[in-house]
Amino acid sequence: MTAFVKLLRTTAFKLSLVYLLAFALVAGAMMVWAGWRAKQLFDDQIASTIEVEIAGLAEQYRQLGIRGLVEAVERRARQPGASLYLVTTFAGETVVGNLAALPPGVIQRPGVVETGYQRIGEVEQRRRALARIFILPGGFRLLVGRDLEDREALRRIMTSALTTTLLWLTLIGTIGGIWVARRVLLRVDAMNASVQKIMQGDFLGRLPVNGSQDELDRLAENLNAMLDRIEELMNELRQVSDNIAHDLKTPLTRLRNRAEEALRRERTGEDYRATLETMIDDSDNLIKIFNALLMIARVEAGREQDGNSIFDLSQVAKDMVDLFEPLAEEANARIVLDVDQGLKIKGNRELIGQAIANLLDNALKYGLPDPAQNQAVLENVQSSALISVRLSHEKDKVKLVVADCGTGIAEQNRERVLSRFVRLEMSRTKPGSGLGLSLVSAVIKLHGGKMNLEDNEPGLRVVVTLPALVDSPRSVG
Repeated sequence: MTAFVKLLRTTAFKLSLVYLLAFALVAGAMMVWAGWRAKQLFDDQIASTIEVEIAGLAEQYRQLGIRGLVEAVERRARQPGASLYLVTTFAGETVVGNLAALPPGVIQRPGVVETGYQRIGEVEQRRRALARIFILPGGFRLLVGRDLEDREALRRIMTSALTTTLLWLTLIGTIGGIWVARRVLLRVDAMNASVQKIMQGDFLGRLPVNGSQDELDRLAENLNAMLDRIEELMNELRQVSDNIAHDLKTPLTRLRNRAEEALRRERTGEDYRATLETMIDDSDNLIKIFNALLMIARVEAGREQDGNSIFDLSQVAKDMVDLFEPLAEEANARIVLDVDQGLKIKGNRELIGQAIANLLDNALKYGLPDPAQNQAVLENVQSSALISVRLSHEKDKVKLVVADCGTGIAEQNRERVLSRFVRLEMSRTKPGSGLGLSLVSAVIKLHGGKMNLEDNEPGLRVVVTLPALVDSPRSVG
């Protein structure tokens, strides 16, 4: 395909042709209408002039008779630029006038007619005229007319102007369409070239943006944002793959070693039973990891929105705190709940409950000080609470805050810890898979909310905001 043919097939050029055709039709219609109106004005003016002349000649006939009419017609016919005059008998015989010939039957039709004619002395030249035939008493007929040469000249001028205008319009429109299409095609070709490079492996390449903020710029910016997101997801995928390999290799190796150890020498039934129970526990932990991964994938894909409903978030928070209170007591900790009553949101109750449970579980695992320092921390923490859960209403948002008194998370790690399999405890001696906060982040995003990690001085403060459905909740302790 040649460059010119490619240019003609662009959408910009086709749109230019459509606009050109529409504008040409409108311009042509307006000029035709203007010509028609000009013809009407000319005809009305000529008809008025004829009526005035006929009225004068008819008055001459009433006062002086046929002789006076003939003298008046002869006098007017001799004047330069005179109108057309003709007086005939009832039989059609010419009495006086400046017309040499008329089409047959014209003089017999009273009223206004448009007809061809020949003047006396202009035998070879035929013209058009607008005339009025008036029947006088005694059967005489009087014709008074005006030549239409001016009207025909105007028609020719209008036709020439219309033709010239349409020709120039077509020429300028075509050139303009080609220019616009060429500019658009150059930008599209540049974008296509960038896309080709990206498809060939240059994943850092981006579509060019010239800063005009037109539709192509906005398209390029959105595509670049999409490519940035794809690159981010690819990096996360590589990181997840590395973390999966690291986190699953150890328990799988442990499972194999235990099975091999059990087969290496003879054991009692109790030994085999203990080994199998340990292997089942390890398998359950692996299944939990995969279940968490599947849930995060479903949440990020939006597949859990089918279970959305309006529910009381305050009650869900209370239920989760009641569930974790025994675990907190075992860890020699305390959970203090402070919620506003009747806070309702729209979403998936099970997912929101799982998110709150993950935050509490994370606080119990990593947000408690060492037992030797427990008493000192309790004395320095307001209201003697190691873990606090605060749920409140702020304007059109519901704010959930889960705070602990542990070591907290450094500011530079707060974004990274939301990724999958990221665990800041490098020794990995504590239970966990590094998926808890990732699941919470995915659930909050699914519900149109935000989650921020802040410093609790000491400890971590997780702040979650969600769209609310209430305006004036009542606070309860």
